[in-house]
Amino acid sequence: MKYIVVLGDGMADEPLESLGGKTPLEYASTPEMDRLAALSEIGLLHTIPEGMSPGSDTANLSVLGYNPKVYYTGRSPLEALSIGVPMEAEDVAFRCNLVTLTEEEPYEEKRILDHSSGEIRTEDANVLLDALRPALEDDAYRLYTGTSYRHCLIVKRGQVIPLAAPHDHLTEVIGPWLPRDARLLEMQKKSYEILKDHPINRERKARGLNPANSCWFWGAGTRPALTSFEENYHKRGVMISAVDLLKGIAAGAGMTNIRVEGANGGLHTNYEGKARAAVKAVLEDNYDFAYIHVEAPDEMGHQGSIERKIQAIENLDQRVIRIVREAMDASGEDYRLLVLPDHPTPIRVRTHTADPVPYLLYDSTGRQSHSWHYNEREAAESGNDRGEGYRMMSYLLRP
Repeated sequence: MKYIVVLGDGMADEPLESLGGKTPLEYASTPEMDRLAALSEIGLLHTIPEGMSPGSDTANLSVLGYNPKVYYTGRSPLEALSIGVPMEAEDVAFRCNLVTLTEEEPYEEKRILDHSSGEIRTEDANVLLDALRPALEDDAYRLYTGTSYRHCLIVKRGQVIPLAAPHDHLTEVIGPWLPRDARLLEMQKKSYEILKDHPINRERKARGLNPANSCWFWGAGTRPALTSFEENYHKRGVMISAVDLLKGIAAGAGMTNIRVEGANGGLHTNYEGKARAAVKAVLEDNYDFAYIHVEAPDEMGHQGSIERKIQAIENLDQRVIRIVREAMDASGEDYRLLVLPDHPTPIRVRTHTADPVPYLLYDSTGRQSHSWHYNEREAAESGNDRGEGYRMMSYLLRP
């Protein structure tokens, strides 16, 4: 038996008047997911423990079978694992977003226009970080390049402090959400002065793109200590994601990260490459388990774009799930396929919520027969509620 998870980050949503009271998942053309749903178990899963923030960090830990209340030490340390950042026990990691702020007002009165600076390319982001390092770094503060707009600050013998996630406060005045830590605030302000007129940002604005004109620090945490996925479940697993957070969770869990050329965490990612990499891992490379993470629905939810979120969901259906299903069926190998989001990212709020998510669990050896389609409404109507998200992995991998 082989096991594959296809996770559409932030895919779940709320009914929208403009879609006739349907969610983007319900409205989208998803013949593959609906075909599977008629042969599968569908239901709801609670990936965010009560009292915890509805982040991709806690949610994906949960889906991978790790109770966030036990294993979660912060978002940025997981990302630091992915990019090979050395962390001592007393170090604190912070996520460093490159964001787009408005430019006319004093810093405290600016607004966050874009938490991702138009999904800036990693190559350009690295040039910008190089411009920042002489002014911002010293023996205790070090910047590390991640992927696209997502980077890392390590503070030696630092403190974990509460900081606001930029995607939670889009279009808002930033003053109330700025760091209370004087050094971090000074670094953010300095970063704006250095970046606002940088040649890369002048070029981006000339091309109609959002400039990456400020750092934004958040997601503080200490070095994580995950137990081995293989020891927990006796399965060899691979992670296929363009996002440092997911690659960091995999590294901490002892899973193999597979890099896919052209996978970038955006709407125009290499969907087919991810699907084929997963199939190759389980059919040719002797892995038992593959986790395919697709960031695009979440990013489109943060952008507030109904049309693009629908497109991302349809891409997931035809360019990932269909390819995986066809290849696995052709192989004759028994398999289980779990499809789900990690959390909702509703268009209405443009950020994450802690609502339960719909799941679809297909077993090639025990096909069911229903009239279900895969969406939030029918998952709720199914009457299946699997409860705490971290328990789903044991259910998926059961003998």
